[in-house]
Amino acid sequence: MGKVAFVFSGQGAQHVGMGQDFYETVPAVKAIYEAAEAIRPGTLAQCFTGDGTALKQTENTQPCLYLADLAAAVALKENGITPDAVAGFSLGEIPALAFAGAYSAADGFAIATKRGACMAAASDADIASMAAIVRIPSEQAEELAAKYDKVYPVNYNSPMQLVVSGDKEQLAALSADVKAVKGRAVPLAVSGAFHSPYMTPAVEPFAKALEEFDVKLPEIPVYSNFTSQPYEGDPKALMCSQINNPVKWTQLIRGMAAEGFDTFVECGAGNTLQKLVSQILPEAKCYCVENAAGLAETLAALKG
Repeated sequence: MGKVAFVFSGQGAQHVGMGQDFYETVPAVKAIYEAAEAIRPGTLAQCFTGDGTALKQTENTQPCLYLADLAAAVALKENGITPDAVAGFSLGEIPALAFAGAYSAADGFAIATKRGACMAAASDADIASMAAIVRIPSEQAEELAAKYDKVYPVNYNSPMQLVVSGDKEQLAALSADVKAVKGRAVPLAVSGAFHSPYMTPAVEPFAKALEEFDVKLPEIPVYSNFTSQPYEGDPKALMCSQINNPVKWTQLIRGMAAEGFDTFVECGAGNTLQKLVSQILPEAKCYCVENAAGLAETLAALKG
């Protein structure tokens, strides 16, 4: 086996109950959740109870998903599995940095809370949204999007999946173009045009919020969405740049493969990243840890 990477889930797969298995069975995880509840009362209820309505709101999604992502990684570590490097998709980069030692778990939760609030304030669901273009190569989707001045390629998810952000009317027109070449544009249930210039109003407030925290370069490599390379230089600058710039996931994963990574474990909610990594690197071994069953399966595979 080559190198092992943990990859941390981003928004979209969140659900009520995520992380609860680890909260109830791993003392180190419970301590992280209890500290988060003290910082932001009501967080436990949003994570574990209710119909999920509150969890769909960006200002709630991000801190709650942060906890679920970190919980899975801590559960793996408590069972003797440690990665050679980590990466996170969008919001997932915040728990990735915490796990890698750039800041404490509690500070990371506070940062995720600030990030969610800043991005929610910059969102305008009446004007802008996002769509995933599938069934055609990402390069072709990028060419189709280029004719629209208010549509931006933002998430390079896999060779056959590109997410675009932008003006709703232009997204509708682009969807028709995609359909005409046998592709499909799938609207995403989001409140704004994330990772595009529409998010620029969130950058300065987030940068100001980060001034409150001591953020160090991580102790193990964290691959950046913005550069697709391991963090170096000023980590706060990279954290801010990520908000209104594309997630270079395909390039990032291919870069990790070139460095010897052949085993990827998704930590958090759902199995979206497990699927994307498998599409990018069909030969890679990919696992998903979002609950006790996934943990047991992954431990058996990695320790066996």
